[in-house]
Amino acid sequence: MSILVVGSVALDTVETPFGSAERVLGGSANFFAAAASLFSGARVQVVGVVGDDYPMADLGFLSERGVDLSGIERAEGESFYWKGRYHYDLNSRDTIWTRLGVFADFQPRIPENFRSARHVFLGNIDPVLQLDVLDQVDAPELVACDTMNFWIEGSRDALLKLLPRVDILMVNDAEARQLADHPNLLHAARWIQERGPRWVVIKKGEHGAMLYDEERIFFVPGYPLESVFDPTGAGDAFAGGFMGYLASVGPGNGDELRAAMVYGSAAGSFAVEAFSVDRFRTLTPLEIARRVEEFREMTFFEHDAGSIHG
Repeated sequence: MSILVVGSVALDTVETPFGSAERVLGGSANFFAAAASLFSGARVQVVGVVGDDYPMADLGFLSERGVDLSGIERAEGESFYWKGRYHYDLNSRDTIWTRLGVFADFQPRIPENFRSARHVFLGNIDPVLQLDVLDQVDAPELVACDTMNFWIEGSRDALLKLLPRVDILMVNDAEARQLADHPNLLHAARWIQERGPRWVVIKKGEHGAMLYDEERIFFVPGYPLESVFDPTGAGDAFAGGFMGYLASVGPGNGDELRAAMVYGSAAGSFAVEAFSVDRFRTLTPLEIARRVEEFREMTFFEHDAGSIHG
C-alpha cells in the first residue's frame, strides 16, 4: 500500500556527549522513509525540496528499498540545514542554528502518480502547507500528522482548521499540553479528539508513547538501550514504523493500531543507536521483528485476579 510523506529533506550537524556528525542526512521525510520502507507492502513516496548542495546519492539506500524520491524538488540555493547540541541526558538540546534555505519557499507539489496514496503522513511543516497537501490528494484512507510548538503558537488557526481532516495526530507531551492549554494529558488528548482526530499519539521520548482512541488508552514503553548516540529523528522514525506497519496489514482497527505503536517504538529505538539515518542503512525487517518480540516479553504477564482478597 502506498504511503505519501511530505516533510523536510535536510542536512544535520549534531553534537552529543558521545560524538558528533557533520552535514549528515536529516529531516522528517528521510527518517520516516528509512523506517517505513522496511515493511513489505509499504510503497513510500517522498515529497520535499533540497538545494543544489544536497548529496542525493546518499539517499541511494532508500531507492534500493523501493522508496520513490521523484517528488523531491531540486532548487537553486542551500538545503535546509540544522545544527544542534544535546545535553548529557539527551532529553534536552540547544539549537545552534537553523538555516531554512530553499525550504523557506517550499510549496508542496504532489505528483499526479502520488495523489492516489492510501496513507498520508504530514511531516512537521506549516499547517497551511499541510492543508494544501490534503487538497491535492484523492481521498486517502488514513491521514496522520505531526506538528510542533512553533506551529501551535504561530499558526494555531490553520492547525485547528487542519485537525478535522486528520485521523491521527502525533505530538509529544509538551505539545499536547500546549495545544489543549491543559496540564493533564488525558484531558489534552480528549480535547484534541473533539476537534477532529479519531486517534491521538502522545510521544514521551525515552519513556514511551501513548495511544488514545475513543474508548481506551494504550501505552508502549521506551525500549531500554545501553548505548544511545543521537535522538534526532526518533519521532519521525516512530511515525515511519507506525505507518509502515499499518500499510503492510491494511486499514487500521484498534488491535492493529496498538501493534503499530509497538512497531513504531521499535523503529524509533533503532534510530537513536547511530547518528543520522545510518542505523537504517543496514537494519533488517528481522531485527525489527525481534525487537517487537522483546517488547512483548517486557510487558506480558499472567495473573490470577481471584488471588486478590477484599
